[in-house]
Amino acid sequence: MTYPYRVIIAGCGAMANTWADYAKERPDTEIVGLVDLYEEAASSFAKRHNLSCPTFTNIGDALEAIDANIVFDVTIPSSHYHIAMTALQAGCHVFGEKPLAESFSDCTDIVQTARSTGRIQAVMQNRRFDPRIRAYRQLISSGTIGQPGYAGADFFIGAHFGGFRDLMDSPLLLDMAIHTFDQARYILGADPVSVYCHEFNPPGSWYKGNAMAICIFEMSDGSVFDYRGSWCTEGVPTSWEANWRVTGEKGTAIWDGHDNIYAEVVNTLALEADGKPSFLQRAERIEAELPVMDKTGHHGCLEEMFAALEENRLPETDCSDNQFSMAMVLASLESARTGQKVRIADLLKTTGEPS
Repeated sequence: MTYPYRVIIAGCGAMANTWADYAKERPDTEIVGLVDLYEEAASSFAKRHNLSCPTFTNIGDALEAIDANIVFDVTIPSSHYHIAMTALQAGCHVFGEKPLAESFSDCTDIVQTARSTGRIQAVMQNRRFDPRIRAYRQLISSGTIGQPGYAGADFFIGAHFGGFRDLMDSPLLLDMAIHTFDQARYILGADPVSVYCHEFNPPGSWYKGNAMAICIFEMSDGSVFDYRGSWCTEGVPTSWEANWRVTGEKGTAIWDGHDNIYAEVVNTLALEADGKPSFLQRAERIEAELPVMDKTGHHGCLEEMFAALEENRLPETDCSDNQFSMAMVLASLESARTGQKVRIADLLKTTGEPS
């Protein structure tokens, strides 16, 4: 039997288990190859998932040997550019873990190659596929609090991963912050214009590189997005989805990253009854409504990627959109390096990507 979707999984670490589980659930999809720098890792992965497909240590060899049309890129960030370019040029779609790539020029190359080959390169932004963020976004986009002027996100987690993250120069910004940055774009429906970032490594950090950052973004809708993040905070952790506050003309929308999602807006009836504004206006609370979602998280994002193929459209997290979330990361790194405010459009122009 020939399946419509024939998948090579590149990178057989822990995260790849989630991707494999999803693929195995689809009746139209077959995992036809595994790639890992360490052959024993690929072999062990095959046994764990009861796969009889061949294993390789090089993506190029796998693509030459196997008739595949999709590559799942679940490798480390520094490998994403090579995997994406090799797979796209071989005629495969690429569904990959974040980040898109590690530099502006690499991101641009991937976007342009996807366009020229007519293939999709989509990025895993699993936090978009959560009914809670969808409810929060709807609360704001429906005009409940009026035009947003400020968005703030706090992310404080003491993550003891070990491995490559402990040795990265900027583990928070380069490995994790894109999730919150992409959430901000999604929640506000806006793209980044500029950023000022201060990155540092606090006392007690177990990371070699800077594990904390404070970023101030100007956004295309005129709002300001403030990010405060830490990978090395012990005690009182926030949600992995961050703790959010968005203020607008008429009120404030709150999401604690868990299940507390609501807005408080000025009570116009009370204002009319009082006859004049009080020192602190009386507010009414409006609860968010959670949408029904069949699949969420990683599986929800993968479902959207496959749906895009079936419907001949770009997925929500296509590289052409996701590059702007990645631009927030890379511009923050540039701002931290120079100590200056960075205009993101200027950096995009240097890579030939229109602003």
